[in-house]
Amino acid sequence: MSDNLYVWLAILALGLCTLVTRASFMLLGDRVPLPDGVRRALRYAPAAALVAIIVPELLPWSPVTGPTFDLRIVAAAAAVGVMAVSRSTVAMIAAGMVTLWVLRAVTG
Repeated sequence: MSDNLYVWLAILALGLCTLVTRASFMLLGDRVPLPDGVRRALRYAPAAALVAIIVPELLPWSPVTGPTFDLRIVAAAAAVGVMAVSRSTVAMIAAGMVTLWVLRAVTG
């Protein structure tokens, strides 16, 4: 099989898989209910996606130097602390941003 044909077959197969998984919720709707375990697991999907985006930013890793310390870790800890106390998303974002700005200005 040529490389070009292999690439096109892979693209078509992945497109078909994406179409089937996304369209199944619209086409089947409530006729095929999700099990309770799946429903409970899906509640954590947004949090898991945010963790997958944020953690690599906070814990940079270099193959040469290994893990490196960054001021963003301190700002994130301050934001988590404010969120734990205030339960306000706006206060959490503001605290994290101000902490990062102050630390960057001081270490500058």
